[in-house]
Amino acid sequence: MRSHIYRILTLVMLAGVMTSCGEYQRAQKSTDINYKFDFAKRAFEDKRYVQASTILEEIAPVLKGQEKAEESLYLLAMSNYENRDYETSGAYFRTYYNRYPKGKYAELARFYCGYGYYLDSPEPQLDQTGTIKAIQELQGFLDYFPRSDKVSIAQNAIFELQDKLTLKQLQNAQLYYNLGTYMGNNYESAVIVARNAIKDYPYSKYKEDLELLVLKARYQEADLSVDERKADRFREVIDEYYSFINNYPDSPNRHEAENIFKIASKYVKD
Repeated sequence: MRSHIYRILTLVMLAGVMTSCGEYQRAQKSTDINYKFDFAKRAFEDKRYVQASTILEEIAPVLKGQEKAEESLYLLAMSNYENRDYETSGAYFRTYYNRYPKGKYAELARFYCGYGYYLDSPEPQLDQTGTIKAIQELQGFLDYFPRSDKVSIAQNAIFELQDKLTLKQLQNAQLYYNLGTYMGNNYESAVIVARNAIKDYPYSKYKEDLELLVLKARYQEADLSVDERKADRFREVIDEYYSFINNYPDSPNRHEAENIFKIASKYVKD
């Protein structure tokens, strides 16, 4: 009995696929723009996003200036979004909200443009151009629609993207620190990169790691200094230590910071 039902369901599914394929082929061959639009809209509603985007890409330019132009452009953008082609969908969403700044779908277009770039944002070790683009688009959405029900989603995405950029900077600073004195004073470069990241992203979850790296880099600089400069350099280390401890009194890295402080104190007279 079960096998019989399974065969019936399989046949029904195959019939549905064949029907949709037949419809799709007819829509492709048709010269009736309204028929093509209606098919693309049904295909989108049925989650046949490839079919929808293919037809809409053909007819959207033709519909420009007509009654269905706005909806066709938005559906084209959404079809590519649902296909996870976020770069293409982003381009169409931008076209939409620039062409229809007060359009019916302007809020959603701005949101999904930025959120698509967020979903497509690369890993921290890669080029972060896409991450910056995502932040810009999501911030634009917040500026234009501060009362949207998607505000919290956009804000959380921005925080996550900013953390990714901060992690990228932390990795760069750590690389300089690991290079030490190879072909120059890389400790100073580590400090500069870390401090810039702290300034740019003051609420990042990586702020403590950046501040600890500054402390460690300053310690290495002081330790490698000539004797007549050691006292001054280690005073800077102590200043960094107090800043770190005040900011993170319960830090799991407190023991490491205190060891640095003990060594630095030996070089600084009261």
